[in-house]
Amino acid sequence: MKGDVRRSGEMPIDFLAGPSLNKRWIVKIAILECYLMLQRIYTLIKQWEPLPLLFLFLWTFFKEGPGKIHMRRGHETLVEAKYRMKRQGKRMGLIVQKFGGTSVGSVERIRNAASRTAEELQNGNNVVVVVSAMGKTTDHLVDMANDISSAPSKREMDMLLTTGEQITIALFSMALAQNGIDAVSYTGWQAGIKTEAVHGNARIVDIDTDRIAKDLESGKVVIVAGFQGVTDDGEITTLGRGGSDTTAVALAAALKADKCDIYTDVTGVFTTDPRYVKSARKLLSVSYDEMLELANLGAGVLHPRAVEFAKNYGLPLEVRSSMEKERGTIIEEENEMEQNLVVRGVAFEDQITRVSVLGVSTSLKGLSTIFTTLAQNHINVDIIVQSRTEAGLANISFSIKSNDLPEALDVLERNKEALNYQAVESETGLAKVSIVGSGMVSNPGVAAKMFEVLEGHGIQVKMVSTSEIKVSTVVDEKQMVNAVESLHEAFELYSEAVKTN
Repeated sequence: MKGDVRRSGEMPIDFLAGPSLNKRWIVKIAILECYLMLQRIYTLIKQWEPLPLLFLFLWTFFKEGPGKIHMRRGHETLVEAKYRMKRQGKRMGLIVQKFGGTSVGSVERIRNAASRTAEELQNGNNVVVVVSAMGKTTDHLVDMANDISSAPSKREMDMLLTTGEQITIALFSMALAQNGIDAVSYTGWQAGIKTEAVHGNARIVDIDTDRIAKDLESGKVVIVAGFQGVTDDGEITTLGRGGSDTTAVALAAALKADKCDIYTDVTGVFTTDPRYVKSARKLLSVSYDEMLELANLGAGVLHPRAVEFAKNYGLPLEVRSSMEKERGTIIEEENEMEQNLVVRGVAFEDQITRVSVLGVSTSLKGLSTIFTTLAQNHINVDIIVQSRTEAGLANISFSIKSNDLPEALDVLERNKEALNYQAVESETGLAKVSIVGSGMVSNPGVAAKMFEVLEGHGIQVKMVSTSEIKVSTVVDEKQMVNAVESLHEAFELYSEAVKTN
């Protein structure tokens, strides 16, 4: 900031002081700048090959100013880090970091997250940061909207909810600037993120990276608001809950980043949610396919679309803690760790509803028309079960998220004549419990063991869905935790500490 005078060793002093400073201060600042420059020259001559580094240092100083040189107090500067890597035969990398709501839930946590960004700069990497809204900000905004209106429009909800991330990007940029790091914050639309015209759950269709690329080229850290984008018509959209993960991975893919780090409040991907099952343990490595199934089945550590992007572009992901400096979980094409596990994890999701459409024509057209109509109204259907009646008609049951029930019933009612069914029933208070593992492909009997375990604990299975690497069941919500704990123990996914006790 122009005219911002600080003590030696803190933020760099801008040589271009504002008009409010008198000549005496200008002279003092100039002398201090020369002293700092000579101090750095001495360090370079003492530690490294002097002539090329000295030339590059002076070129950077006069071309870009001291602000690009004195990046952090008491640490190696960005210029020094760049040429240390060059001397060691290493190239500059590009890392995309994503910090979730808990990781930026307070001013102090934002400072901590900013220090993680500074560490990547210190390693000689360029960095793009994607952030979520602070803590429970989004929940508070939703509550306020519901206090105002019983049925707020999706467009206005998008206008409201995108403000949460804008608070975080500004504060994050300020935290970096306070440490002498040149940073700039962008909303989703300023960052060039284009989405389809769907409010509340839009998908990214394109990213114009020119603006971000220019900032990275000039040495800036770019902070982008996650969870949001803009349509071709200029309408602001959101990507759905967990959409900041998708923003981060999509940006990393578009920018051809070397890696995307997802910082959260846990140290990695666990065999199940450790908040519910104390014996859950962290996995060192998970394949894209396994992570995609876990994310789709309720594991909240990563958004499913984010995993899809990573898999499609072969982008390595690491889920790691923002508070603890330890290795996280690597998500990649083939994982070499823990190949002996047939089942890698147990996922679960509450607030599931079963909808049954009764007396439907058994023709192919009748079946497809129901799900085409639901899809056109952006209602996601999960498990599907069909049975025949004595009258030769079909009963079709499918599971959806409970908050989609009112809209699903409305769509079915409005299209009753076209769909040609007799009645609709629904059952709420359900949950989905699933086991996931790529080893299930070559190990028959996994599903049978799952059903035996559930039956042995008196848990009724209401719906079933299978694929090559997962088995999902729908059970009563009250029995969800019991089902998860039983399956976690039966497939020996517990931690070594629990295993040896």
